[in-house]
Amino acid sequence: MSLPEIVSRGEWRAARAELLLKEKAATRARDALNAERRGLPMVEVDEEYVFEGGDGKATLLDLFEGRRQLVVYHFMFAPEWDAGCRSCSGFLDQVGHLAHLHARDTSFAAVSRAPYPRILPFKARMGWTLPWYSSYGSGFNHDFEVTLEREGELVERPGLSCFLRDRDRVFHTYTTYERGLDGLGSTTSLLDLTALGRQEEWEEPKGRASAYGAPAGSERIRYHDEYDD
Repeated sequence: MSLPEIVSRGEWRAARAELLLKEKAATRARDALNAERRGLPMVEVDEEYVFEGGDGKATLLDLFEGRRQLVVYHFMFAPEWDAGCRSCSGFLDQVGHLAHLHARDTSFAAVSRAPYPRILPFKARMGWTLPWYSSYGSGFNHDFEVTLEREGELVERPGLSCFLRDRDRVFHTYTTYERGLDGLGSTTSLLDLTALGRQEEWEEPKGRASAYGAPAGSERIRYHDEYDD
């Protein structure tokens, strides 16, 4: 195994300071990219998708649970599979407590093409409590390009989509696939993909942080059992 060079503490500090400059530049570049993402146009979702979850049938609007935004993780689980994708399972394992997303008016749900009776026992095995719905029988996976036809066969790929609600109208704002999921899972990383972002005052464009009568992002942070919906 090739290990890092052994140096003195002073040499390490100098090397660390040099790297810090690049890290700060990367942070500023990421902030600029996130702002550009929040400036993307959006598309109204007119299709009446029907999902199945723990409470029975649901529409895409129902998945918002009354909140302003929705993040959907497209979990690879084909109808004929006995268990969900291992990599997708690793992704869900690292998703933080949903109360912190909810405090920013954002819901999270996983959606798979497998029928719900197949999803339910696997969800119990994994010990997950987050919302998980089946899109079996609808065109949802195909329309958002996570189920593709290649050489006459259907193949699955992981993805994540963001939606914004204006009363009863639903808009698609963003989707990323495969390597675009790298580094995601934390509350802030998921919020960075949404149209409203982290809802901090320093974010561009201005005016989205407290537009709905709530304090700006960081002022809302509580212990996850202290939030008041």
